[in-house]
Amino acid sequence: MTEIATLRPLAAVAVSFVAAGLILVSGRRPNLREAWTIIASVSMFGIVASMVPGVLAGDTFVTNLGTIVPGIDFLLRADPLGVLFAALASLLWIVTSFYSIGYMRGLDEDNQTRYFASFAVSVAAAVGIAFAGNLLTIFVFYEVLSVATYPLVAHDETEEARAAGRKYLAYTFFGGGVLVLAGTTLVYWLTGTVDFTPGGIAGLANADPTAATLAFILLALGFGVKAGLMPLHQWLPEAMVAPTPVSGLLHAVAVVKSGVFGIARIVLDVFGPDTLAALGPDRFGDLGIALPLAALAAFTLTVASLIALRKDHLKRRLAYSTISQLSYIVLGLSLLEGDALIGGLLHIPAHAFMKLTLFLCAGIIHVETHTDHISEMAGIGRRMPLTMLAFGVAAAGMAGIPLVAGFVSKWYIVIGALEGGNAIFAGVLLFSGILNIAYFWPIVYQAFFETPDSTDEKPLIEGRYGGRDPVRADGGNGARCG
Repeated sequence: MTEIATLRPLAAVAVSFVAAGLILVSGRRPNLREAWTIIASVSMFGIVASMVPGVLAGDTFVTNLGTIVPGIDFLLRADPLGVLFAALASLLWIVTSFYSIGYMRGLDEDNQTRYFASFAVSVAAAVGIAFAGNLLTIFVFYEVLSVATYPLVAHDETEEARAAGRKYLAYTFFGGGVLVLAGTTLVYWLTGTVDFTPGGIAGLANADPTAATLAFILLALGFGVKAGLMPLHQWLPEAMVAPTPVSGLLHAVAVVKSGVFGIARIVLDVFGPDTLAALGPDRFGDLGIALPLAALAAFTLTVASLIALRKDHLKRRLAYSTISQLSYIVLGLSLLEGDALIGGLLHIPAHAFMKLTLFLCAGIIHVETHTDHISEMAGIGRRMPLTMLAFGVAAAGMAGIPLVAGFVSKWYIVIGALEGGNAIFAGVLLFSGILNIAYFWPIVYQAFFETPDSTDEKPLIEGRYGGRDPVRADGGNGARCG
C-alpha cells in the first residue's frame, strides 16, 4: 500500500462547505442557489471518483492538516472503505439534489435557502467521516453532521418538528459528544494512538482487557445511536416529520450510514476481528466481545420489523425498516467472519440505493396525491405505475428477493453466520426476511390489485396538506410527515 500526499480528500469535503456559503449568499436568486447545489454535488462526486482507480490499485490518498491535540493529527485518508462511503454519499447527493429542487418547489416550502445550505454541509460532514484517518477526526465531523442536520429535521418549524429536532440532537450529541469521545480518549490512553490501522491498532491486543472492552462498548454504543440500534433508535421515527428528501438523507445518504460506517471502522481498523474475538468472558465464545453487539443487532432487526408491520404511515414504516436493515450491516460486521463482513459492507450501498428509492417514491406520492398513509393507497399503482413499480423493485431488494442487490448482501451474511457456527443468527436473518415481505408486500398489492371501493372504509378527517388522515382508535389523527 502506497500513501500519496494530496489535497484531493480535503477538496472533496471543502467543495460542499464552499457551496453552502454560495447558496446562502444566493438566497434571493433561486435558480443560482440551486445551480450551486448541482455544481457542488457533481464536483464532489468527480473528485471522489478520481481517487477510485488509485485506491483499487492499492494507493491511499492522504491529507494531513496538522496537529489537533498533542500526538493526534487532523488526518484525512481515502482508503477503500472510505472511498466506498464517500462515493456513495456524493453520488446519491446528485440524485437527491435534483429531487429536492422539484420537491421543495412543488410544495412551495419556506426556508429553501437554509434547507439547501444545511443539506450541503451535511453531505460535506458525511464525506469527512468517510475520509477521517483517526477517531478524533471522525468525531469532529460526526458532531458537524449532528449540528447541520438539525435545521433539516426541524425544517417545518412546527412544535412537532422542533421537538423531533431536540430529540435528535439529544440522542446524537450523547452518542457522539459523550460516548464516542470517551471511547476515543480511552483508546488513546491505552495505545498512544487513535489512527485507523487495517486489522486493528496493535497496542489494543496487549492492553488491559477490561479497559479495552469498555472502550469498545463506548464506541459501539456511540456510533450505534446514529445506526439506530435499540434502545437508542427513538430519534429516527420522530425525525420523519422532516421533508421527504431529508428522510432520504437521514436514512440512505449520510446520517445513519455514518453510524454503521463508524462501527465498521472500530471493528476493522481500531480493534480488528482478532482482538475482538479475544476480548470478553469465555462464555462469549468465538465472537468475543462482538457477541453482545451481534445479539443487540439481531434483537433490533427482529423487533423493528415487527413494529413496522403495525405502522400505517408510510414514512414511519420505512423508518422502522431502516432500523431493521441497518442492523443487518451491524450483525454482518459483528460476526467477524469473512463472508459476513463482505455481506455487511455490501449492504451499505445496497440499502442506500433501495431505501433512497423508497423514500423518493413516498415523496412523489405525497406531492401528487397528498397521501401519506398506506390505508389510503388502494389503486394508486394504476395512477402512478412507474413510481409504484420502482417502489416494488426496491421493496423486493429490501426483503432480499433474488436478482436484486439486497439478496446478494444478505446471502453473504447468512453464509458467514453458518460458516462461523452461528446458525441462530442465520435463522434470525431468514425470519426477518419473512417479516420484510410481510410489511412491504401489502403496500405493493394494495397499490396494484385493490381499488378504493374494495378497501374497508375508515373515518377520515382533514390533514395537514389538504389530504385526509385516518382517525385513530384514540380519536387522534396523528402527525403528518411530509
